[in-house]
Amino acid sequence: MKNKHFVLSALLAAALLPVGSVAQTNPVIPGYHPDPSICRVGQDYYLVNSSFQYFPGVPIFHSRNLQSWQQVGNVLTRQSQLPLEGASSWLGIYAPTIRYNDGTFYMITTNVGNGGNFMVTAPSPLGPWSEPVWLQQQGIDPSLLFDGGKCYMVSNPDNMITLCEIDPSTGRQLSESRAIWQGTGGRYPEGPHIYRKDGYYYLLISEGGTELAHSITIARSRDIYGPYEANPHNPILTHCNMKAQSSIIQGTGHGDLVQAPDGSWWITFLGFRFYNGSYHHMGRETFLAPVEWPEGGWPVVNGGEPIQMNERQPVTVRTDFDRPLGPEWVYLQNPDSACYQLVGGMMRLRCSSSDLKTNRRPTFLGRRQERAAFSFDTKISRLELTAGAEAGICAYQMHEGYVQACVSNSGGNYIKLRLNLKNVNVLLAKEDIGQARQVWLRMSSDGQNYQFAWSTDGLQFTALGQVNCSMLSTETVGGFTGVTLGLYAFGATQPAYADFDYVEYREEP
Repeated sequence: MKNKHFVLSALLAAALLPVGSVAQTNPVIPGYHPDPSICRVGQDYYLVNSSFQYFPGVPIFHSRNLQSWQQVGNVLTRQSQLPLEGASSWLGIYAPTIRYNDGTFYMITTNVGNGGNFMVTAPSPLGPWSEPVWLQQQGIDPSLLFDGGKCYMVSNPDNMITLCEIDPSTGRQLSESRAIWQGTGGRYPEGPHIYRKDGYYYLLISEGGTELAHSITIARSRDIYGPYEANPHNPILTHCNMKAQSSIIQGTGHGDLVQAPDGSWWITFLGFRFYNGSYHHMGRETFLAPVEWPEGGWPVVNGGEPIQMNERQPVTVRTDFDRPLGPEWVYLQNPDSACYQLVGGMMRLRCSSSDLKTNRRPTFLGRRQERAAFSFDTKISRLELTAGAEAGICAYQMHEGYVQACVSNSGGNYIKLRLNLKNVNVLLAKEDIGQARQVWLRMSSDGQNYQFAWSTDGLQFTALGQVNCSMLSTETVGGFTGVTLGLYAFGATQPAYADFDYVEYREEP
């Protein structure tokens, strides 16, 4: 526990600037970080995101200025908290909500396909977080409001925002579920949050689906059970209008409001960025905007103007496998621990019997792509591949959309580049590497194409080929996630593995 407090103290010291003292960055948390929910405790802000089929689940971030965010962990770190059998990027952990009340942190969410709505609690955002408390009221995107000694839960069964009272210590439902609002007529009313302000209960939701028509609307009532009056100026945030029709940022919605210590209001929400025309491949990202919310009035987001993009400075992150992995690294579904071993300063990946397409706990270790222009380098220092086995790197959108560059044992050692789309598996390149026992692999992008290269000395790289980024877009292959960049190993009919020396992820201007 002392180590956890030390880590948190260091993170706090690195983020002491007050709100508004730095130029506003957007997205504030780039890459596949959808469905943000935020709470403030004193001077500290905590934010969580959806994680779908990835383990560990629900990344949690910390900030003291709403601009500089540091991932401090993941909420769901034990397989008992997060069963993901058969999960794809259509399933798993949907929109979480984080709240704080009377010394306890609460995270409530939905595990679609493996249990439904549940809640976990912790004394600290660093955990340990409890085992799941399963909830009666279903629908996705559950949220909590603590008010007057009571705890209320909202979610959206049957396309209707529905409210009940629960016991936050046991999850037991204390009142019948009551429908309170269906929105303004947009499809998929979801992502509800209730706030109490100036004698009103304000109900914030998203409508239009999490695509181009996404929007945020709001209603209010003097009674938490309604009836709710819609804001005559809805939606309070959308880019599905003439003002934002030329913006690279689209699909804005699914927000959560927070008040800063100085009294100002802010909203975190998701959006995605188009590349190659009307395609997005990095997923839905976390954005931030100021909110004017006069006493007794309606909130106005960003002065009613479109959200502008202002990317953070490029970062370089090198992972040497000589210590436990950072919280940004994720697996597909619940990992088989025997397939991931830190050995002699390297990550040993044992080949799984499931490939990425089959999607049954494949051996895959990845991190989110957070900038359109990047490079991702690794060195395979030892190869023990039996016939038919392979190991390499991958840009992964979902099990029906990914591109991989690998060393393959198929009658000799070859470098291969393959594109996998739904029922299509295309071999784009194949190079004989002879008896090489060490191989460097590089994946990079300019935002338009993914390029792949390889080397046997780490100095002279040979181009292998490229794939247009639109091939891995949500518009092409579907799903609710974004591209993760990772290492994988597959094809064992007998023991086979590869040792990866390091990964360097470098963002480009």
